[in-house]
Amino acid sequence: MKKLTLLLIATIFILTSCGIYKRSDIKDNPVNVKERVQKNIEEGKGIRFFKPGSQGGVFDFASSNELWRASIEILDFVPFTNASYSGGILITDWFSGDTKDENEKRLLKITVRFLTNEIRSDALGITIHEKICKLNTINDCSTNKISSNLENEIKLAILKKAAMLGKITDKNNAKKYRKKKPDGNVTLKN
Repeated sequence: MKKLTLLLIATIFILTSCGIYKRSDIKDNPVNVKERVQKNIEEGKGIRFFKPGSQGGVFDFASSNELWRASIEILDFVPFTNASYSGGILITDWFSGDTKDENEKRLLKITVRFLTNEIRSDALGITIHEKICKLNTINDCSTNKISSNLENEIKLAILKKAAMLGKITDKNNAKKYRKKKPDGNVTLKN
């Protein structure tokens, strides 16, 4: 029994010293639980699985991430073979590109890696692969990673779109929050 108690105390001590719990001031968080939950969801800090009064659950995850939404919108001209929000990666299917030789077929594949959720220049890693196949032969293809201006153009387009989506989201969240609290003050009950 003593070993179990010591193990429990040691576990609690280790977990609390790992930084799992963040210190926060009361002035930064609404006192009312419903307001605090709503504020966290609006800021993209939470997930709501169940809305009271509704039959099914609501699962919001990628809709609050502007970089993800912008990438999907920019690359909507080609189907995706892998779109993993939790893995932080988008991979397009092979699509045809321009070729210099009429006896060859050129295919491209774009991979977008999300390195952070923040909208900044080092948030994305763009990789382009090229597959060149001879038209008259079967299985005579070469695949290479290429470096071109297209990588920077895609990154720039995604970042611009994400910044626009971020401004719209911030503006809408501010309007919703102001409707609930027009004066911005929180009153505390003793």
